[in-house]
Amino acid sequence: MSNRFAIEVLVLPGASLMTTACTIEPWRALGRVRGDAGAAWRVRSLDGAPVALSCGLPFPVQGALEEGLRGDVLAVVGGIDAAGHARPALPLLRRLAGRFELVAGIESGAWVLGAMGLLTGRRATAHWEDLEDFLILHGEADVRPDRWVIDGRVATAGGASPAFDLMLHLIRGRWGPSAALDVASVFVYDETRAAAEPQPFVSLGRLEQREPRVAAAVRAMEGALDRPLPAEALARRAGVSVRRLEMLFRETLGTSPGAYYLGLRLAAARRLVTDTALPLAEVAERTGFASLSAFSRAFRRHVGLTARAARAQARAGRAVSGEAAGGAPRR
Repeated sequence: MSNRFAIEVLVLPGASLMTTACTIEPWRALGRVRGDAGAAWRVRSLDGAPVALSCGLPFPVQGALEEGLRGDVLAVVGGIDAAGHARPALPLLRRLAGRFELVAGIESGAWVLGAMGLLTGRRATAHWEDLEDFLILHGEADVRPDRWVIDGRVATAGGASPAFDLMLHLIRGRWGPSAALDVASVFVYDETRAAAEPQPFVSLGRLEQREPRVAAAVRAMEGALDRPLPAEALARRAGVSVRRLEMLFRETLGTSPGAYYLGLRLAAARRLVTDTALPLAEVAERTGFASLSAFSRAFRRHVGLTARAARAQARAGRAVSGEAAGGAPRR
């Protein structure tokens, strides 16, 4: 490439369309708002063929991952079984890593950077659904729940919106705040978040401004799925009485705090049941149920299937679509 800022984006099979767009579109918009080609970006797949994204659409690319690549940023965008898809290319990726100023793992691309050995002793993040398992597998890293992290020559971002914020940060550092603001404005994006803000389990949107007391209670809930907080503790976090918290939840979310909390825990449980091979007893423990039997009853009422049946159904669906099973990140 020329001396322009050079970005190579490797999109792995199973990546999210939205996350992929949030990685490449800021660079296209930069050329539009600057009126020149200040950055040169290319999208690649492992073999140069279109990539099957998580939504099933084939995503066209501009070439294959190849030996001669070099530049400013190498971004690896991953989704379903990212590390598994990238495994044959790990030796090449390790060689390429030294030829870029920054190597970024976007969403499940963080798992690929871990497999490359780039996270040892570094701060890193991954999508919030995968953080606990990511920490277990990559204890060599300082795993954080941040939206995105840059540590030296390595960056990680937790998902679509954090990827967009990371790209804006890179644009801001190279071309200044005005250019980053202009790029964000192309997408009517006015919710730029700081890197160290934690990834939310629940995206509350405008509710945090409209009813911060409910938002505070929800944030407390998502931080304690394994050991559910009593109503009095939630009310204290929200700064209101238990009765007032009940009223606020019904006015804003149409349900009670208790029912909403149970729904959060069961939603987390369903992901663990369908997306991992964890024993059901451990799923119950991670989502705050006192016993496997209590978990099983609640799960069946919520999902309409037993946990075992839900897991079997998910595995059958993966077998039909050819996806990899196991504990790899899935969305």
